[in-house]
Amino acid sequence: MDAETTDWHYDNPVIPGFHPDPSVCRVGEDYYLVCSSFEYFPGVPIFHSRDLVHWRQIGNVLDRPSQLPLPPDALASDGIYAPTIRHHDGRFWMITTNVSQGGNFIVSAERPEGPWSDPVWVDLPGIDPDLAWDDEGNCWSAFQGVGIARIDPETGKVLEDPFPAWSGTGLQWPEAPHLYRIGEWWYLMIAEGGTERGHTVAMARARSPRGPWEPAPSNPVLTHRGTSHPVQSTGHADLVLGPDGEWWMVLLATRPRGYSPGFHVLGRETFLTPVRWEDGWPLVGPVNLRERAPGRPRPLEAAPRRDDFDAARLEPRWISPRSRPDDSWSLVERPGWLTLHATGSTLDRPGCTFVGRRQEHPASRTAVLLDPGSGRAGLSIRMDEAHHYDLEVARGQVSVIARIGPVRQSTATCTVPPGPVTLVITTGPATDRPPADGAPSGLHVAAPDHIAFHVGDDLEPLAELDGRYLSTEVATGFTGRVIGMYATAGTVWFDWFEHGPLDVVEHD
Repeated sequence: MDAETTDWHYDNPVIPGFHPDPSVCRVGEDYYLVCSSFEYFPGVPIFHSRDLVHWRQIGNVLDRPSQLPLPPDALASDGIYAPTIRHHDGRFWMITTNVSQGGNFIVSAERPEGPWSDPVWVDLPGIDPDLAWDDEGNCWSAFQGVGIARIDPETGKVLEDPFPAWSGTGLQWPEAPHLYRIGEWWYLMIAEGGTERGHTVAMARARSPRGPWEPAPSNPVLTHRGTSHPVQSTGHADLVLGPDGEWWMVLLATRPRGYSPGFHVLGRETFLTPVRWEDGWPLVGPVNLRERAPGRPRPLEAAPRRDDFDAARLEPRWISPRSRPDDSWSLVERPGWLTLHATGSTLDRPGCTFVGRRQEHPASRTAVLLDPGSGRAGLSIRMDEAHHYDLEVARGQVSVIARIGPVRQSTATCTVPPGPVTLVITTGPATDRPPADGAPSGLHVAAPDHIAFHVGDDLEPLAELDGRYLSTEVATGFTGRVIGMYATAGTVWFDWFEHGPLDVVEHD
């Protein structure tokens, strides 16, 4: 290879923020990747890349209520689990689980951007189903456990009852199975140990999907458990042949920060790492924050940090908890503004009008221009209904509200004149600064980050809160932070929204 193909590197994660359980397929020179979306609508974001490093979201597989039936009271971290995407016989296929309603199902499409079909339900147990085809055209589906069944993906009919295959090395939660035909062998890759710090990837192989399965002698083939590596929880992986002719792995991992036990706030993110083969077995890791890249760079146009709401439809990055009723928002009622109509009176319960984006950067700046009118609205950074911080405007007053478990408290207020107001939330690295207002020494160094709330151009924050309470370790579950606009009374308008690294600010 020449210098152009070898002398470049990439930074992990390749898809930052709450983008867990990645699955990838290759179609010619193009790559397509999907992730879990849990209780958020639309569901299953789909990304495109030409080099496995630069990714751009091109849509959501489940973008209609008929594809994604979620009860109004669906629990946080329920909903859509662990999709698998594959391309077979000129068509894209995606299989996943709706744990809140219906179970396992398949959708398909001629184009990755969609439209994708309505669900075809499959009577298989468990979660994390996979799809793989053999040379005779048989479709096999492996699932949590790990069992395997032969199915008809067109109808969802189970053609051969599930049979036990290989359930791993004995760790908890053998899940996320993927079947591959590579050379003369079928490989079965699974995750074990739970999706927390004990996460691992293990492998087995057989001459047929029916087995018998032979475990890899070096299992687990990947884990960071028990290490001080800055990347943790490595697992739930998928293999793909890269543009350099070598095999690569996409996987989820976390970047915990702060004092023991460490807190990850962005959720489980999508990482990329090279795969090497020894004696017919893949070996991986460690998964580094900077790696040699595959092939030559083929960047795509980056998604803009700022949305001025001038388009005819919302970009696919915008998500809402459980649903987004058509009558709760509009881009045409006030052209150039996003109009939100309140559907619920509080962010503390499901049913509130909320439109947000995943937090993508550990040190971030998010800003909006809000015209509250006579309503109540703001900018919120949330994990779920019981864990969120809000910068709220109502009746000429701005408040910073913290909801942490059973406690809800207004921590700071200020007055603002009528009309549009700029709201800013920043997240930044925790530092060991002198304590303020009687706070104990070491508060900031213990936290993964601090979250500051600003009004207008005021450099002095209205309030600053500890970031650990908006982390998975506190809130529990499988998601990450989402920052968004909301309305809890009346009708309000947002002129623009921008989210990016803390040191990058875009202006009019």
